[in-house]
Amino acid sequence: MEIIFSLDEIQEVAQIIIGQHPKRVILFHGVMGAGKTTLIKALANNLGVTETTSSPTFSLVNEYKIDNSDYLYHFDVYRLKEESEALDFGIEDYLYSGNWCFIEWPDKIPNLLPDEYSELFISVLPDGKRKVVLQ
Repeated sequence: MEIIFSLDEIQEVAQIIIGQHPKRVILFHGVMGAGKTTLIKALANNLGVTETTSSPTFSLVNEYKIDNSDYLYHFDVYRLKEESEALDFGIEDYLYSGNWCFIEWPDKIPNLLPDEYSELFISVLPDGKRKVVLQ
């Protein structure tokens, strides 16, 4: 699936992405500033997260409650120097929890990823619009 959109359409795009029934672990690819975190905020909102969401750049993972039994974990592993750092904070427990896991910069932890996941590629077009591809 491929969508071209402006940032004011991001909530509708998030709804379309969730409607595609992606795997619960989604890897987010894109250059710095492409809008990965902004899209994740919209996806979290679409899934029912009511609290304020933010980038986990320094905490590495943010946890959001969706309902009585479901959670969303948002990872930003950009600052990791080695995969073992992700093991140290227990990333495998999150990834195999059955909850939503959104991972920015997944290329930093290729050997830790589960067998099944969806990938989302976001890029900025010359006119400032975004292109998102979900695989």
